[in-house]
Amino acid sequence: MTTTTPGRVDLYPSRGASEVSVPRRDPVVWSGPDTPGPVAREDLAAYERDGFLTVDQLITPAEVVVYRAELDRLVADPAIRGDDRSIIEPSSREIRSVFEVHRISEVFAGLVRDERVVGRARQILGSDVYVHQSRINVKPGFGASGFYWHSDFETWHAEDGLPNMRTVSVSIALTENRDTNGGLMIMPGSHRTFLGCAGATPRDNYKKSLQMQDAGTPSHTALTDFADQHGIRLFTGAAGSATWFDCNCMHGSGDNITPYPRSNVFIVFNSVENAAQEPFAAPVRRPEYIGARDFTPVH
Repeated sequence: MTTTTPGRVDLYPSRGASEVSVPRRDPVVWSGPDTPGPVAREDLAAYERDGFLTVDQLITPAEVVVYRAELDRLVADPAIRGDDRSIIEPSSREIRSVFEVHRISEVFAGLVRDERVVGRARQILGSDVYVHQSRINVKPGFGASGFYWHSDFETWHAEDGLPNMRTVSVSIALTENRDTNGGLMIMPGSHRTFLGCAGATPRDNYKKSLQMQDAGTPSHTALTDFADQHGIRLFTGAAGSATWFDCNCMHGSGDNITPYPRSNVFIVFNSVENAAQEPFAAPVRRPEYIGARDFTPVH
């Protein structure tokens, strides 16, 4: 099923009158199996099958200390708190996320350029890449809320105008990811089916969705079917570990009611050959600090 808008074809219709399910029409791994890069061939094959791969220690313990200190510095800065790029937790009024950290902080800009990070993105996507989105996520203990099940691509396609599934995210843990403190959950293999959600996108939907997802969320029936078919994987690991996952993975996270915080840096790489267009199912673009319009390759 496709829908047509002036001058382009929408391969992944969403935000219509009813929920739709569409088989993936794009590759998962865009490079060949012998393309050089930091990801081993067997790990690329697992990524293609499951939609994700994990690295037990992407950054060293000493580097974790540096990045964690920078996260703490940014969160404590009153100017950052007052910036539109900061998202405030509705209940605690603490900072939940700070967007565009690779532009705010040279420390995180260096991480984006690190070959251990950007090299994997280039290898998976088969091209030069740019940063579509970056942020730090702060999930303190004793009540930080989770994030409901969703596909990032559904939002990035509908609201940012990414035409194809040629985007990969990496979540790098800056604290320990336990099985109890609201860790990332993914349905393995769910990236092979696009679930187009029902309901129109409100204007400036991002102001609400970055705190609590509403538009762009699947039905309970669809999520149950996905979970029955694919299962659910919960990711744990030490600080410095990382999870790479495809843009169309169905994923979410639970609340953190433990005493143990869960913080991470989250970077979204998009192929320069998949640059954002006008939104496919939203009245206006989201701000550039959420969906970049600077397509300069990372070097």
